[in-house]
Amino acid sequence: MGMPVRVVLAEDHYLVREGVRRLLEARPEIEVVAACDDLDSLLEAVAADPPDVVVTDIRMPPGNLDEGIRAAERLRATHPGVGVVVLSQYLEPAYALALFEGGTERRAYLLKERVRDVEQLVGAIVAVAAGGSAIDPKVVEALVGATARRERSPLGELTPRERDVLREMAEGKNNASIAASLFLTERSVEKVIHSIFRKLGLGWETSVHKRVKAVILYLAEEAGTVAVTPAPPADAAS
Repeated sequence: MGMPVRVVLAEDHYLVREGVRRLLEARPEIEVVAACDDLDSLLEAVAADPPDVVVTDIRMPPGNLDEGIRAAERLRATHPGVGVVVLSQYLEPAYALALFEGGTERRAYLLKERVRDVEQLVGAIVAVAAGGSAIDPKVVEALVGATARRERSPLGELTPRERDVLREMAEGKNNASIAASLFLTERSVEKVIHSIFRKLGLGWETSVHKRVKAVILYLAEEAGTVAVTPAPPADAAS
């Protein structure tokens, strides 16, 4: 086995923090290097000794609002190689959309109830450390409703070209990068993305939310538990 995934844990509730810490420390593939109780101490711990992954509550002091999401945004700029797993009590999709808006690479959004299944939590941490993503399937249900869980997935209507473009979108690439990767013109990429949105029933959404929701559908396609997508190939340019 390789080196363990180094984790900084952030949770303001002492009993929850210690419980999660003990669960993770019992796993040989995880090393908890710091435990914090607010946003400032989390950012300080990462700055002092960057981990592979931050596992953070969505709500912490000072505001007890969405500090976990804000930490993820900050770290995307200051420490892009550090993954973030947000543990949340919020089923509302808006929080997951905010987390993934800057890209899905090295990000995960799980409901706190997943902590009861340490295998799923550890699986998400390991996936994020490797550059992948994870999203709680209950959040996907809330996001896309019953239509996405029918026997015939709307993703099944996409052409191979559309699936290629959607995969590139899930890696956080912009249209110019997708065009270069797939040897297309940017105009062709725009047309393909428009077709993806139409087939997935996202025509009424704003542009940013269309893109993120399409990606979340892609991440959740195989979801029976936590939907995980692997890291992009090492030679894939972002």
